[in-house]
Amino acid sequence: MIDSLLDEMTLEEQVSVLSGADFWTTVPVERLGIPKIKVTDGPNGARGGGSLVGGVKATCYPVAIALGATWNPALIEAMGVSLAGQVKSKGASVLLAPTVNIHRSGLNGRNFECYSEDPMLTAALAVAYIKGVQSQGVAATIKHFAGNESEIERQTMSSDIDERALREIYLLPFEQAVKKAGVMAVMSSYNRLNGTYTSEHNWLLTDVLREQWGFDGIVMSDWFGSHSTSESVNAGLDLEMPGPTRDRGEKLVQAVRDGTVRPETVREAAGRILTLLERVGAFSSAPDLSEHAEDLPADRALIRKIGAEGAVLLKNDNILPLEKASLKRVAVIGPNAAVARVMGGGSAQINAHYTISPLEGIRAALQGTADVQHSVACGNSRLVKLFSQPVTVEYFKGVNCQGTPVAAEAVQTGEFFWFELPSPDLSLTDFSVRFTGTFTPQEDGPHLLGMTNSGLAKLYVDGELVVDGYTDWKRGENFFGTANDEIRHSVEMKAGRSYAIKVEYLSPPPEEYGIHITAIRFGIERILGEDAMVEAVECAKGADVALLFVGREGQWDTEGLDLPDMRLPGRQEELIERVSAVNPNCIVVLQTGGPVEMPWLEKVKAVLQVWYPGQELGNAVADMLFGDQEPGGRLPQTFPKQLSDNSAITNDPSIYPGMDGHVRYEEGVFVGYRHHDSRTIEPLFPFGFGLNYTSFEWDEPKASASEMTASGVTVSVRVSNTGKRAGSDVVQLYVEAPVSGVERPLKELRAFAKIALEPGESGEVTLEINPRDLSYYDVDAAAFRAPAGDYRLLIGAHAQDIRSAITIVNPQEWLGAVGDRTI
Repeated sequence: MIDSLLDEMTLEEQVSVLSGADFWTTVPVERLGIPKIKVTDGPNGARGGGSLVGGVKATCYPVAIALGATWNPALIEAMGVSLAGQVKSKGASVLLAPTVNIHRSGLNGRNFECYSEDPMLTAALAVAYIKGVQSQGVAATIKHFAGNESEIERQTMSSDIDERALREIYLLPFEQAVKKAGVMAVMSSYNRLNGTYTSEHNWLLTDVLREQWGFDGIVMSDWFGSHSTSESVNAGLDLEMPGPTRDRGEKLVQAVRDGTVRPETVREAAGRILTLLERVGAFSSAPDLSEHAEDLPADRALIRKIGAEGAVLLKNDNILPLEKASLKRVAVIGPNAAVARVMGGGSAQINAHYTISPLEGIRAALQGTADVQHSVACGNSRLVKLFSQPVTVEYFKGVNCQGTPVAAEAVQTGEFFWFELPSPDLSLTDFSVRFTGTFTPQEDGPHLLGMTNSGLAKLYVDGELVVDGYTDWKRGENFFGTANDEIRHSVEMKAGRSYAIKVEYLSPPPEEYGIHITAIRFGIERILGEDAMVEAVECAKGADVALLFVGREGQWDTEGLDLPDMRLPGRQEELIERVSAVNPNCIVVLQTGGPVEMPWLEKVKAVLQVWYPGQELGNAVADMLFGDQEPGGRLPQTFPKQLSDNSAITNDPSIYPGMDGHVRYEEGVFVGYRHHDSRTIEPLFPFGFGLNYTSFEWDEPKASASEMTASGVTVSVRVSNTGKRAGSDVVQLYVEAPVSGVERPLKELRAFAKIALEPGESGEVTLEINPRDLSYYDVDAAAFRAPAGDYRLLIGAHAQDIRSAITIVNPQEWLGAVGDRTI
């Protein structure tokens, strides 16, 4: 079928399907019955078309680092099945997920969207995710291929990575997704790899991906991530996104006629696009691109389960779980207590059906049996709280907000990100908008107004210019580096009085930024001072327990920028110190997309890391606090004691954050726990760490053979729940290679298994390893090499808790060629 369609297509038609039609759909060829399909962002939901903000309601799942913390591929596969249904509810056939870049440092703003610092754990979970999604006839898109471990200058930065580190660490999840899950699509990254843009990197897209691994799906660019015509097509980039085309169309037709691109190359790329359409069923029934909200009880229950199973209990001095009957007064304190921090920021964000805050979840769980008191104490947001009152939006032709509005709408938000406008008479490069609304403070005192805009804007209060985002506008970090940094101004306000808010916005000309983004965000909030901290301390005094909800939020953990440090933002560390000084039963519930420094750790009774666990946040947290569920997670990323303990953090800026357009991955394969082991640096919490509400005993492990064979070796461990509660444990297998002339990590995770047991129950887990698990990548031989010798299989509960070791012999050297698709 595909070949016959290609035979009938003209060159122009074949070229047309190699670019998007618009932001989210492909180009149809109606003459031949070739339909268009829609793609949608993930990974923690399916947003659908339209803007990155607002839109049709969608189910919000836990973010990827929370999935990484589950160490449970079967659960992640079930989520993939569920998520595929959400993709279909948005009229889409392709999900732009999962994200499998490695946690190289603790500062990557997008760590929340990735699984782990370890490539094997990342690969296992990504394979499960992809299998779940694609089992329902939806294509998964693994991204960002490759070397996108930082958001700093990500569209131009060259990630300079040696081939051994690439093969062993950064490419492994992609390789396994191709070989074990048959992933249907790959997205190239924005950055350059060793000097060449990944979207036109022939070695990466053709030599490695297609010829060595056997990938037969499509490669698409990240949005606006294509930089050429002939180079990208010849390298193996099939689909330029978004549309309409910038680099293809007539340019590509002319390149074929000039001989710089072979017509066979275009035909092959078009064939891969058509094959994708066939695989998602687009030819058998015309895709319905309409969108609707689908909020299912089964999805809610799954999200709640994953929320608990991915949460990591980092400390517990005999206080958790709490006994409801013994509680008379509970203090719920902190900037993340009464708001639901359910996801990170950037293209992964969605418009959730609903969200449940920790405060709501706790009150629902206690059902009035205890007095639950709340105090916000301080802020932790990077940007001023989003304006959320009713707003009238008027659209004008031209950039001066004059004349009769072409269109108008009523909304309840101060954030707008336009990919399309409400009238065909408007152009994204030549329009203006007036926003009008009112704000009525609940308290007297200074209020902070903030605005950031890609384009030019002014914010007025009662007719007076308060925030000027027009004069002396300068590009900053917001809206993917196309907007100014937030401009702030404080205004004294009276409670109960209504203030007129007006914002005028002018679209930017396209030549200003290259990537044309039209967006604005404005907000207002009461400035929290010392009185709020004092109130929080008073709230904690005399309470049976003080629950502190601290961390970050989706403007810190976000696409488009990295974190400045690993500290809790604002006055949160001070808050913990002051509350723990007046209440000995202080429990910290932490929400971040990665590690934080904890100078306050010894002053609190418990620490529970819950990440951003989706729309059921409050219920999942309450389940764990009161013992209805256990926190079943294990850390997928090492938590260092301090920022300088990260492998990528040195005094050399060329290693991180980069210098002169290059970032050197100088540490090579020594990422995360591999780095801590090699430098003998004690972490705050090791990779794989997590406490339980119950206790387990492990029998001595048994190996199926004492020598490695071509078919591998199986290790079995019997695990018994010796406590009084149901719970789960994770058995981790690391390989320690014999000393040789090649510097290798002290140990590397090669297998793991999670087991759930009732009190008194026992069960057996099996862990399989093969010759490649013993190997390193030999660049000169272009092969994975496992020298002959004795290898120790280390069985442990985390990277610093090795409980048993088995020695097996590799009787003869093993070589696995890069082109061997069976390994």
